[in-house]
Amino acid sequence: MLPQAPQRDLSDGRERLRLLLDVNNAVVSNLSLKDLLFAVSGWLRKLIPLDFASMVIKDEETGMLKIHALDSPVPGGVLGEGSVVPLEGTPPGIAMATRQTVMRDRIDFKEFYSPIIREAYNAGLRCGCSVPLICHDQVLGTINVGSLREAAFTQKDAELLEQIAGQVAIAVQNAINFERAERALRELTVLKNKLVSEKLYLEEEIQTEYNFEEIIGQSSALKKILQQVATVAPTDSAVLLCGETGTGKELIARAIHNLSNRRERTLVKLNCAAIPTGLLESELFGHEKGAFTGAIAQRVGRFELANKGTLLLDEVGEIPLDLQPKLLRVLQEHEFERLGSSRTIKTDARMIAATNVDLPQMVAEKKFRSDLYYRFNVFPITIPALRERVDDIPLLIGYFAQKHALRMNKRIDRIEKDTVDALCSYPWPGNVRELENFMERSVILSSGSELQAPLGELKLTTSIPVVVSQTLPGPRSLEDVERQHIVETLEQTRGVIGGKGGAAEILGLPTSTLRNRMKKLGLK
Repeated sequence: MLPQAPQRDLSDGRERLRLLLDVNNAVVSNLSLKDLLFAVSGWLRKLIPLDFASMVIKDEETGMLKIHALDSPVPGGVLGEGSVVPLEGTPPGIAMATRQTVMRDRIDFKEFYSPIIREAYNAGLRCGCSVPLICHDQVLGTINVGSLREAAFTQKDAELLEQIAGQVAIAVQNAINFERAERALRELTVLKNKLVSEKLYLEEEIQTEYNFEEIIGQSSALKKILQQVATVAPTDSAVLLCGETGTGKELIARAIHNLSNRRERTLVKLNCAAIPTGLLESELFGHEKGAFTGAIAQRVGRFELANKGTLLLDEVGEIPLDLQPKLLRVLQEHEFERLGSSRTIKTDARMIAATNVDLPQMVAEKKFRSDLYYRFNVFPITIPALRERVDDIPLLIGYFAQKHALRMNKRIDRIEKDTVDALCSYPWPGNVRELENFMERSVILSSGSELQAPLGELKLTTSIPVVVSQTLPGPRSLEDVERQHIVETLEQTRGVIGGKGGAAEILGLPTSTLRNRMKKLGLK
C-alpha cells in the first residue's frame, strides 16, 4: 500500500488554485500520457487519499477502452497498462456513456458486473471515482482514482477531479494528435519509399528497348491467341505464357495487363534467369537494411511494387527449388515477409508467368514443384513460333523496316518480293526477336530507299554440311531444320555457345535457352 499524504481542506480556495496551477504546468510540460498521469497523481495525493490512478483512453481504430497510463501499487495483472476495459459494467465505461462522474464508496458487483472489476477487487481496490475526459465536446476517455479503503473519497474530491479533468483532456487530445501525426508520418515515409522504388523501376523500364511496340499480324494462329487474351484479361486469374524465346511473351503479358481492371497500376516484370540465385529472393520479396552482407538500405520487392497491379515473372523454370515454397505461399496466401523482417506484408498482385521450357517435364524430373506449376497453369496460353505463322512475316518485315529506318533517319520505300519470299521461307529459330535483329542489320546496310537485306547470311547457314548423330531420309521436319541451323551456327563459332560472337548472340537467344534447345534436340 502506498503511503497516504495528509489530506488538506479543499475549502481553501488558495490550495485548490495552487493545485490547478501545478496540474496545468504538468499538462504543459508532459506530452507522454504516462508522465502526465504520474505528475498529476503526485499532486493529487497531497489532497486526495488515492492509492490507484489511471487513464483509460478510447482506441480510435478498435473503439475499445484501454489503460494507457497506470499508477498502481499492484504492477501487472489485469490492472496492467494496455489492459482492455469493457464499455459495459465498468465505472470508466459508464462515465463515458453518461458523460458524468461515477463515484462509488464501495464496489457493488451487481452494478459493476464486468470480470475486470472482480479482478481489481481481488487486487485490493475497494472504492473509486471515474471522471470523463471531454475535449471539444468529444469524450476521449476517463481519469480514474481508487483506494484500498471503502468511502475514501468525498464529493469535494470528485469536484476537484472534474476541474482537473478539463485540463488533462486537453493534454490527452494533444497526445492523441501527436501520435496520429507520428503514425501518418510513418505511413507517409513507407509510401514515399515505395514511390521512390516504383519510380526507379519505371525509369529502368523506360530505358529498356522493347522488341516491338504493338502486336503485328493477322494470321489465324495469332488471332486465336488474342481471343484467349481477351477472355482471361478481365479476370484476376494467373496466366502461364508458354513459347520459344523471342515469340513475344512479354508483349502478350502487356496486352493482358492493359485489358484488365489493373491497367491504371504498374506492370512489374522480373526475368528470373537474369538475377543471380542468391539475390532472387530479395528481388521478389525485398529486404530490410542489414538483412545480409551488402544490404545497406531497405529494398521494396517486386511483389510489393506490383500490389493492385500485375507481376510478370519471365523464365520461371529458372526459379531455384528452395525458393519455390516461398513463392507458392505468396500465390496461395497473398502475404510474405521481407528478408530480415518478421512483419507480414499483404499483396494483391496478379500473376503472369512465362517460360520457354517444358515445365511438365521439369515436374516429372523433380526439378520444379508440381503444386507451384498448377498455381501458374490456371490459364495457359501457348504462343506459336514465327515459323508457325508465316502469314505474319511480311507485315513484320514492313513494320521493323520502318521502325529502324525512322530511328536511323533513313527512308525505306521498297522491299523486293524475292527478299520477302526468302525471309518467309527461313525457319527463324530465334523467332520475332531474330527477325527484328536481321531487319535492323538490313536497314543499316541499305544506302538508298530500297531495303538491302543480307540474304547471303541465310543462304550461308543452309549450305554448310550438317553433322548430327543420324541422318533422316525424306522430307525434313521443322525440328530437323532447327537442329541443322543450330549445328551450322556452332560450326561458324567453332563450338563457342555464349559470349560475344557466340552462337547464342548470333541466333538472338539467351545462352541458357540455346543450351536447353540443344539438349532437347540431342546435340552435344
